Amino acid sequence: MVNTLKHQWLSNVRGDLLAGVVVALALIPEAIAFSIIAGVDPKVGLYASFCIAVIIAFVGGRPGMISAATGAMALLMVTLVKEHGLEYLMAATLLTGLIQLVAGYLKLGSLMRFVSRSVVTGFVNALAILIFMAQLPELTNVTWHVYALTAAGLGIIYLFPYIPKLGKVLPSPLVCIVGLTVVAFLFDIDVRTVGDMGDLPDTLPIFLWPDVPLNLETLMIILPYAIPLAAVGLLESMMTATIVDDLTDTESDRNRECKGQGIANIGSGLLGGMAGCAMIGQSIINIKSGGRGRLSTLTAGVFLMVLILVLDDFLVRIPMAALVAVMIMVSIGTFSWESIRNLKTHPLSSNIVMLVTVVVVVFTHNLALGVFAGVLLAALFFANKIGHYMGVDSVLNEADSTRTYRVTGQVFFSSSEKFIAAFDFREVVDKVVVDVSRAHFWDITAVGALDKVVIKFRREGAEVEVIGMNEASATIVDRFGVHDKPEGVDQLIGH
Repeated sequence: MVNTLKHQWLSNVRGDLLAGVVVALALIPEAIAFSIIAGVDPKVGLYASFCIAVIIAFVGGRPGMISAATGAMALLMVTLVKEHGLEYLMAATLLTGLIQLVAGYLKLGSLMRFVSRSVVTGFVNALAILIFMAQLPELTNVTWHVYALTAAGLGIIYLFPYIPKLGKVLPSPLVCIVGLTVVAFLFDIDVRTVGDMGDLPDTLPIFLWPDVPLNLETLMIILPYAIPLAAVGLLESMMTATIVDDLTDTESDRNRECKGQGIANIGSGLLGGMAGCAMIGQSIINIKSGGRGRLSTLTAGVFLMVLILVLDDFLVRIPMAALVAVMIMVSIGTFSWESIRNLKTHPLSSNIVMLVTVVVVVFTHNLALGVFAGVLLAALFFANKIGHYMGVDSVLNEADSTRTYRVTGQVFFSSSEKFIAAFDFREVVDKVVVDVSRAHFWDITAVGALDKVVIKFRREGAEVEVIGMNEASATIVDRFGVHDKPEGVDQLIGH
């Protein structure tokens, strides 16, 4: 336990500290922008980012992952804030955290195993596109200075690492932000800055219990918002954890992350913040800048507040072009370019799942909806594919007029019709043997198909025997089947 804590906190101190500084700088305009989307004061998003990042550093299940206020969550809050105000948003944030905490104890994080690689790839590509599209307003109807600074920033980000010695000491995104800020200040370049995004808070967050009535009416108001907030927050956090797992070649504790997200959102709601979750963009900035442990997440949260309260004079001068360059780097690094090459070699069904996930996410800006669409399609394709592997062959023993059918594969809702169609009910035989020793019956649709086969043969006057059924199949057949129950047979035949 001690060794694990030491590894997660102190194995990469310099890298985590520098990466946390870079992430803190990138968090500020994002938090302000998400506050504007939600219709609340910028300090709500900034306080939320500070609280969530600091808390998740201690209780989260994925070291090196950054959690804060996010756009996906902000979009779900708009109507609640508009119709009921900030106090109800804070109450909804508390309930969101409570739901996520319960989800963690119910081990719902394990459900991520049902998300296929194609869905994850589609999610990543869609998010990369959305991150890039989010930068376009900063690059539209602006002076040439913005384009020059953005291009210079990208040049620093991609070329600085190749400078001997120095390139390995400092993360290039941090050099980009500081360097462009100094240049813009020295040459008095008139471009949009972080200070133009909104007013920054000048105090630390304080404990605030939501000023709402504690009754059923309040619960009915916030519950319809808290449930989707909890679901989207957990889904985006689990997907981001999967990506960070791949980038760092390590494993995360998803159920602990569910609990951590819940605790962090409860903390945010009690300190005047809004609900948040893991951020794939900032998490990738952290990893690319050398962050690996919990210290990087803690540094991001703490330094965010230090920047706001102590270094605000420097902060407001940061040109948005510098942060745009960093986010474009994130977009390029996030997109799975290999997936384009794989379109020619991967199965058509996998490509369709990936592309549908991308299209739904990009056009709806709803990450959860896109992932659900991808998971649903992947499940349908899988069921259809497995259904094709079910087969039935037969042999006739003319000596005793017995036809033996040998069933191979999986019998379930997708293959049940094929299973029934494989039997010749018009053939005149004395006995039918159905050998299922190489088959498995999965659901009540499969049991119903077996009932139909047995009863149809009996109706034609043949004796039917089912042999070789494994224990798991026998359990579900004994419970739901009717072909071996006289009252069930009478009911099915219609007597």
